Amino acid sequence: MKQANIVVVGGGIAGLEIASSLGRKFKSGHANSPLISVLDRDSAHIWKPMLHTIAAGTRDISQQQTTYAAQARDCSFAYQPGELNGLDRASKQISIAALYAPDGRLLIPERTLPYDKLILAVGSQANDFGTPGVQEHCYMIDSRVQADAFNREVRLRMFQCLGLDQELSIAIVGGGATGVELAAELIQLAEIAESYGAVGLGSKIHITLIQSGPRLLDAFPESISQAVREKLEALGIKVLTNTRVQSASADGLNTADGNFIPAAMLVWAAGVKAAEVMSQLDGLECNRNNQLIVNNRLQTTLDDSIYAVGDCASLTLPGATRALPPTAQVAHQQAVYLIRHFSKILNEQKFPDFRYRNLGALVALGEYDAYASLGQFGLFKNGFIRGKIAQLSHAMLYRSHQSNLHGFWRGSLLWMVDQLNKKVRPSIRLD
Repeated sequence: MKQANIVVVGGGIAGLEIASSLGRKFKSGHANSPLISVLDRDSAHIWKPMLHTIAAGTRDISQQQTTYAAQARDCSFAYQPGELNGLDRASKQISIAALYAPDGRLLIPERTLPYDKLILAVGSQANDFGTPGVQEHCYMIDSRVQADAFNREVRLRMFQCLGLDQELSIAIVGGGATGVELAAELIQLAEIAESYGAVGLGSKIHITLIQSGPRLLDAFPESISQAVREKLEALGIKVLTNTRVQSASADGLNTADGNFIPAAMLVWAAGVKAAEVMSQLDGLECNRNNQLIVNNRLQTTLDDSIYAVGDCASLTLPGATRALPPTAQVAHQQAVYLIRHFSKILNEQKFPDFRYRNLGALVALGEYDAYASLGQFGLFKNGFIRGKIAQLSHAMLYRSHQSNLHGFWRGSLLWMVDQLNKKVRPSIRLD
């Protein structure tokens, strides 16, 4: 029996958890053990719900990232640098785009990679809905690279703001979790920077949060939305709801009602869609947001050897009227499901349908506050909590993800290192 090639495209929450768990499970080295490969265009992974803290600089990117090459060594899978740009289902192979150096040199030409089972977990990106000027003038916070680029620029702008004694205005489009949390983290950044000697910085930073709908966090209960808005406004953030952005320019945003919102830095955190390549994969069925349509076993509708999980997949469960939301919780549960049943998948045996449990949702406003809806299960069904307990719950989700990647003991050591670093290193990025 030949070795099966298992290719995981995307090293995000679902992809890296799947590869790490399967790599550890099958690392015995037997001739018939499957070969696990992970393809990702980046060199390291960061838990996506943490990207806003990397963007603000309230967490250090070097401490929080997991390098794919090191993770591959520790978990016995192969890391393939590159980006998916095609699929041939008949020959069961994917094509990988050519890889270039920053100076334009060709490093690795276009190549192919064979698979027996293909797991697509490429995540998602902000959806600009074709709004003019967004691609040219707005930052996005969908990846480690984008978050780091925004952080470098915001630190330069704040330095300039102090040196020239001028104000810095930042407009964030999108009142979901990313936009809300980033706004709070930027206020925290300015506040901590003042304690390091940037006197008066907080009064020079002006943040506007823009939401097209009637309230922030429309996936949360209305009570949480209102409480979050009140907290943000108490922090000095201007919140605009029922405001649709019509276009973006170098110096601000034009709205559908004819107003202009001036800003030196623009962030687009509205809407979600999968990568364009998802709609070009050898006829696989997808929706208008480029998400692949999958069945109740997470298989694509036209090819049962190809699976899609997380934000790039669209799954509507029996009896539901809407597809599952593109959240870290959904991605994690789908990863756990595939890991649990993968031996049956390899052996072409029957396995049960995926079942989703809505365990609620969390939003954290830096060190200021946190809010959690408690979902559809448990003793406090449909309730919510806030404050220190919600902040601890948010932290525990991240620690659980670290444990899934590295194992319990190493994950615990990483937590300990984080706590020590808080005592001995600056609490914001200063380099």
